[in-house]
Amino acid sequence: MTRAATLAEIAQEAGVSAPTVSKVLNGRADVAPATRERVEELLHRHGYRRRGGRQASPLLELVFHELESAWAVEVIRGVENAVRGEGLSIVLSESAGRLSPGQSWVDGVLARRPTGVVLVLSDLDRSQREQLAGRGIPFVVVDPAGDPGQDVPAVGTTNWDGGLAATRHLLDLGHRRIGLIGGPARMMCSRARTDGYRAALDIAGIPYDPELVRAGDFHHESGRRVGLELLALPDRPTAVFAGNDLQALGLYEAARELGLRIPEDLSVVGFDDLPLARWVGPPLTTVRQPLTEMAETATRLVIDLARGVRPGTLRVDLATSLVERSSTAPPRNG
Repeated sequence: MTRAATLAEIAQEAGVSAPTVSKVLNGRADVAPATRERVEELLHRHGYRRRGGRQASPLLELVFHELESAWAVEVIRGVENAVRGEGLSIVLSESAGRLSPGQSWVDGVLARRPTGVVLVLSDLDRSQREQLAGRGIPFVVVDPAGDPGQDVPAVGTTNWDGGLAATRHLLDLGHRRIGLIGGPARMMCSRARTDGYRAALDIAGIPYDPELVRAGDFHHESGRRVGLELLALPDRPTAVFAGNDLQALGLYEAARELGLRIPEDLSVVGFDDLPLARWVGPPLTTVRQPLTEMAETATRLVIDLARGVRPGTLRVDLATSLVERSSTAPPRNG
């Protein structure tokens, strides 16, 4: 069995002092980028793993790629539910829309030595994963933006099934011109919901019409903007599946501006089932994504990993379900 390199041997190979290697291990900022990169590469090459030493802090890092209040609150609630009674405090951060947090965030995590990290709609690049692994800091991704790989713990939901159910519901009501306001193409959940929409049309024998499809960004304003485009078509859709609830509410606004009534003139289905979906007028038919349960599951998973418990599977997908309310009805000419 090959003996693992010691910190002193890594320092010698890197041409730096042992305290400098220790600074890199602890995420200290006072190390030149080139030196940090050289030391990190050697730590990875030698499979260095911290043994003993400083104990993990009673902290759980929660990282959002973007803090969207209504959506994020549901996730935060789930994390809070899971850490309650575990003696852990939450450190909340945002990566300003980037799908991977920057190196300064990684340095902060290495310095804080949390029990674990939960990333939401985010991911870590290879180097960042290696840095956390080398310090024994487990992480789990909630609703990964891209394919995290088989070796990355992740908790998601059945987005394809949700897109299928939303579109099938509108088809069953008699709609045939069904629009779609998707999310960002770079996000795996958005692509899966779009694929579910297309599958439902295909099963029903209805040709896919790209004119009825628009890309949004999962925000309210994009739902309004592209909603106005769809509703201004000469042969406008009689129903629209919005990729999330915020875009559906933007579509509500677009319909009001054009004097269209929901559901009499336009049926709308969202995705998420945020609390506000029940409060708007009319209450929104939507696909329930169990955000709170997803966050709870991810948090318990990362706590188990921190305790050395290896789960039976690293990938968990929780089920979606259609919630019918008052925003959908048969088309008026149906």
